[in-house]
Amino acid sequence: MCWIPEYEVKGIPYDTPILGYKVNTANTMRLWRSEACESFDFNKFNVGDYYGAVDEKIVSENLTKVLYPNDEHLQGKELRLQQQYFFVSCSLQDMIRLHLAQSDSLDNFHEKFAAQLNDTHPAIAVAELMRLLLDEHNFDWERAWKITQNTLGYTNHTLLPEALEKWSVGLFGYLLPRHLELIYEINRRFLNQVRIIYPNNHQKLANLSLIDDSGEKYVRMAHLACVGSHEINGVAALHSKLLKETVLKDFYELFPEKFSNKTNGVTPRRWMVLSNPRLSKLITEKIGDRWINHLEELKQLEPLADNPEFRQQWQDTKLAIKQELADYTRQKTGIEVNPNSLFDVQVKRIHEYKRQHLNVLHIVTLYNRLKQNPRLDITPRTFFFGGKAAPGYYMAKLIIKLITSVGDIVNNDPDIGDRLKVVFLPDYNVTFGQRVYPAAELSEQISTAGKEASGTGNMKFSLNGALTIGTLDGANVEIREEVGAENFFLFGLTTAEVEAFKAEGYNPWDYYHANAELKAVIDLIASGFFSCGNANLFKPIVDNLVYEDPYLLLADYQLYIECQDRVGKAYQDPDNWTRMSILNVARMGKFSSDRSIQEYCEDIWDAKAVPIELEEYSQANAVLQVKN
Repeated sequence: MCWIPEYEVKGIPYDTPILGYKVNTANTMRLWRSEACESFDFNKFNVGDYYGAVDEKIVSENLTKVLYPNDEHLQGKELRLQQQYFFVSCSLQDMIRLHLAQSDSLDNFHEKFAAQLNDTHPAIAVAELMRLLLDEHNFDWERAWKITQNTLGYTNHTLLPEALEKWSVGLFGYLLPRHLELIYEINRRFLNQVRIIYPNNHQKLANLSLIDDSGEKYVRMAHLACVGSHEINGVAALHSKLLKETVLKDFYELFPEKFSNKTNGVTPRRWMVLSNPRLSKLITEKIGDRWINHLEELKQLEPLADNPEFRQQWQDTKLAIKQELADYTRQKTGIEVNPNSLFDVQVKRIHEYKRQHLNVLHIVTLYNRLKQNPRLDITPRTFFFGGKAAPGYYMAKLIIKLITSVGDIVNNDPDIGDRLKVVFLPDYNVTFGQRVYPAAELSEQISTAGKEASGTGNMKFSLNGALTIGTLDGANVEIREEVGAENFFLFGLTTAEVEAFKAEGYNPWDYYHANAELKAVIDLIASGFFSCGNANLFKPIVDNLVYEDPYLLLADYQLYIECQDRVGKAYQDPDNWTRMSILNVARMGKFSSDRSIQEYCEDIWDAKAVPIELEEYSQANAVLQVKN
């Protein structure tokens, strides 16, 4: 069988050299842009079809112009699947090309190349690599399947069912008919193996099948990734445990040897040295610069946490960084913030499970307290938010509107002054994060326990000296273990308690009526006070919280408020707060991407370090001589 596509697209590679730190070597990051094979159709142009003459160019180039389109509608779903296939196919074909330039056989392809399926978005690689080997290189099934499984590894990044992609069989077959044939054959062979292990167990077959046929038929991309990979991993200890107990439980019982954990990490070169030069300079002056490549060396800072002179230097450095963000905030938003206030930061993707609206409930709680007692002594705070919502995610966009609307009232109330400020940072992205992480003093990691896979923002904040207020979720668990429970502000239900609440029949209405302060906050939002009298604007949020509350904000509200009160009191002791900040940085060695990548190399990719020795650059002949 050979696939004859409806139209062809050309993949154009764009290479970016990624330089190593203080070495004379570089790796290459290859990205792809789509381009039409024929950019202009003269025949259509000559008969007056001027739009049709460039239609192929427009359609082809649109493929990579905007990634992750709104997929609420059929056209968006089609484009998203086309994008996933385009990038996967370009990369696999390029890998095969490179391999065949050095070898006359693909039988050892998996010994030279490793491909990691980063969540389900590239899971089509299982079928595409099989297609390339079977159809383009004439392999038999067993040889092709061995190479495919040994080449691919699968990293799961989410426990949310809606993020475990499923594609309708109709759409999949329309766009990628050959790949659907291959997936059905992979499924047939796989289920034959399952029948031997679980005879007469129809439920187990249904659970493990790559095709969900309980209603409309869907291709389950996470199942495809599990079957087509030789290794499966989560990205935090808790996440990997929950994967085995919940969403991938049946696969774990079938293939326990495939599963492992690889806790995420972040690079100190970018998230300290580049983004926070002031603090990096202070640290290097005290312990040298070996920590930049060996993050565990930060442990040498621990004794300095009790040194009054060093604590003062740390405070002065942090204040200077906060002043820079305050200046930038004024320039970009016009909002004046007090650099001496507690910088309370939550920057991440906007999603209900990340609970930005729980943070807002705290802001309104403080606002109500100050309105009732303008002389109340509270720790001044500036709340920073940043992040983007998915194009079709209405509730996430409404949460952004709630944040900015509460900010408009709070920031302009003369009774409040500079004791409370709310800033939604516009156009937040990773580069902008380099300004934000160094200035943060409190990191909000408040997702519902059991929902966050790992988080890397929590690592970046702690590495830059912010203290964490958070639940026992994702990598928060491991961060708390490393930095010490006394240096972490913990609140909220555990994963087990969340599941028990739901099993017992959680009723948020009871919490709403039992807590006067909570009821006052929700009623104020519901009244239209923050929406120019429009009581309907935030009604979807209010109704969701009071009648459904799937992410248990009301159950965690009181624990969160009490913990935030402890945060406020702790900040009033600058010496101890600074000590805690230093210890957070000193104990973050585990969370280097160097450690994480090394684990992937050793446990999944079987990749050995390649020693590269180059002579010093010679100005005399302006060439690099490679040693024999």
